Amino acid sequence: MRIIERTIDFRLEGRSAVAIGKFDGVHLGHRKLLQQIVGQKKEGLTATVFTFDTSAAAFFGAEEKELTTVAEKRRIFEALGADVLIEFPLNKETAATEPETFVRRYLAEQMRAAYICAGPDLSFGRGGAGNCALLAEYAEECGYRTELIDKIAVDGAEVSSTRVRAAVRAGEMEAAERMLGVPYSVSGTVEHGRQLGRTIGMPTANLAPDAGKLLPPCGVYYSRAVLDGRVYRSISNVGRKPTVGRQNAVGVETYLYDFDGDLYGREMTVELLAFRRPEMKFADVAQLRARMEEDIAAGREYRNKSLG
Repeated sequence: MRIIERTIDFRLEGRSAVAIGKFDGVHLGHRKLLQQIVGQKKEGLTATVFTFDTSAAAFFGAEEKELTTVAEKRRIFEALGADVLIEFPLNKETAATEPETFVRRYLAEQMRAAYICAGPDLSFGRGGAGNCALLAEYAEECGYRTELIDKIAVDGAEVSSTRVRAAVRAGEMEAAERMLGVPYSVSGTVEHGRQLGRTIGMPTANLAPDAGKLLPPCGVYYSRAVLDGRVYRSISNVGRKPTVGRQNAVGVETYLYDFDGDLYGREMTVELLAFRRPEMKFADVAQLRARMEEDIAAGREYRNKSLG
């Protein structure tokens, strides 16, 4: 997948099928957009994702954590079949672009769009005045087809990044998965921790998530770990490890079932499947170990049920 970043001066060689959106979380609605452009490959079009390099909320000063980091989005887009990803710079200059100019210059001329799809809440250009109606208005002049993709409903309501974010913040991982189509996950490089788990016979892998990544409430979660394309059942703790210190560092510590090997320095993704219990502070390491043993046993039982 070709990635175009940090520039507004680009030009695609062939005609493209473009999906436009924020893609925070890459939920079921976003995946439907991606399916549409990938389906246009059979017409000889380049499947192109257009998004901004920062959210509008962040640009205007709101401190809002992201459901998916830039690196996570890139991996998802590539896995789903995108040929080109344009991470368009959002700054004072580009935010002031008139919507009509945006369509003519970036979509029609530089991206050579032959097909454009978007959701009903699309907005772009100065004051967010650009929308699907404007795209349709310029379709004949600029030589592209447009398709409005309706929102998908899950659990009786439309799927949105706002709903997914609320579910994650509440620790409702099953609800988040139903809207995302996949489990909510955290990715990163396995780091050296205090190695307490190893000393008590329960070695764990520590991830330090990106600072902008939204994490669920601190606690223990049934999980899966993805390592070099292989999936391991696991159980994870999201939190600050109150029993052993590191009060300010929020991380994801994971015990992998049926794994024997060195994980340090390796890339790993942890899928958080369901909440088990809140994070707790124990009187000593012995109590911590006893509770970890209970959690690990429960996680193995959860694994068996989920496989059944």
